[in-house]
Amino acid sequence: MAEPFFIKNREKLFSKLEDNSVAVLFAGNAPTKRGDEKYPFSPDRNFYYVSGVAEQNCILFFAKKQKQVTLYIQRDNGDMAKWVGANMTVEEAKECSGIENISYIDQFEKDFAEYIFKNNVEICYIDMECREFENNITPALAFAKKVREYFPAITQKNSYTVFAEMREIKEQYEIDLIQKAIDITIKGIESIMKNAKVGMMEYEMEAYFDFVLKQNGVKQKAFQSIAAAGKNGTILHYMENNSKTKEGDLILFDVGAQKNWYNGDITRTFPVNGKFTERQKVVYNIVLEGQKKVIEAIKPNVPFYRLNEILKEHYFEELKKLGIVKTMEDVSNYYYHGVSHYLGAETHDIGRYQEKLLKPNMVLTVEPGLYIEQWEIGIRIEDDVVVTENGCKVLSEKMIKTVEEIEAFMSKE
Repeated sequence: MAEPFFIKNREKLFSKLEDNSVAVLFAGNAPTKRGDEKYPFSPDRNFYYVSGVAEQNCILFFAKKQKQVTLYIQRDNGDMAKWVGANMTVEEAKECSGIENISYIDQFEKDFAEYIFKNNVEICYIDMECREFENNITPALAFAKKVREYFPAITQKNSYTVFAEMREIKEQYEIDLIQKAIDITIKGIESIMKNAKVGMMEYEMEAYFDFVLKQNGVKQKAFQSIAAAGKNGTILHYMENNSKTKEGDLILFDVGAQKNWYNGDITRTFPVNGKFTERQKVVYNIVLEGQKKVIEAIKPNVPFYRLNEILKEHYFEELKKLGIVKTMEDVSNYYYHGVSHYLGAETHDIGRYQEKLLKPNMVLTVEPGLYIEQWEIGIRIEDDVVVTENGCKVLSEKMIKTVEEIEAFMSKE
């Protein structure tokens, strides 16, 4: 039976489409790795948000006038099913999506052209998210180009902005999945901490996280894990994970599990030997106090950008005491990213921040960091929160993070 969440989302989308319009969404395809091997498939999240279908090479067609949705799927793949598994059937498509009108991909362009002509459609919504020129021709962008060529009278509008608004506020269904992903992520980090030993490779420690995810039925991670020891921790998106840890190293783990395409995103930094040095402890507590101040500030109607300002003001005062900054501008030498991003079906979830005000049921990260290369100290502490009516709830509150908690946990046999 189809999850009501997806049916409700289709209603929301219809309410935002202009009259005499259509919308087309693509599930996407797994790119080829080499030969006949492909990368794991991950559905386009806007497509998934209104379908509940996680099958590649599918298309959704929304017709505003008739308020009708058609899901286009692949035909029976015959003998290929013995090699790669059977394609989704019409009955399965109806069951998981709740969409009654099911057709096949090879019919889509004919049906689209016929509908456009018969109904004098004026507007076509296509998800035209694009971040770079090279190597970014998605099925949606390729289709947009084709529509411009064959139907030049139609106005094209970007449905990405529509979905950004729709997905900004999370439903309880989504929050529950994010919470499950977070809970598994916590188990994975605890496994790393229990098994950490000086001399291990970063990837060896990462393997304990991966094993816990597999134990809990997680097939895909939220993102490629960061396991950064010593100076590597000062590289924001270090992903090589192939250095050997040494005595006195801190190690930074930025990791996340994924549950039904929704993500957790937690970072913890701890000493490989289980004991902070005094200098590490000082810097760690500056970051932790900064996170506390940001979390305390989160509530409805607070500007998103203000969270980062609060953290930088805190850092300026504390780093002055350490004698490593003289001006506010100097802070950027040791802290060079934002403190928060949206979290959901994408780890850096859809939407623009800019002058946005926080609203109830927004889910975001709080991830202050300090990166002092000359001391070989890279520290980031990241938790996930949901904005409430009067403040926020920390969804990852079960994950330990004080110096005392970490040292006590790692000292247990």
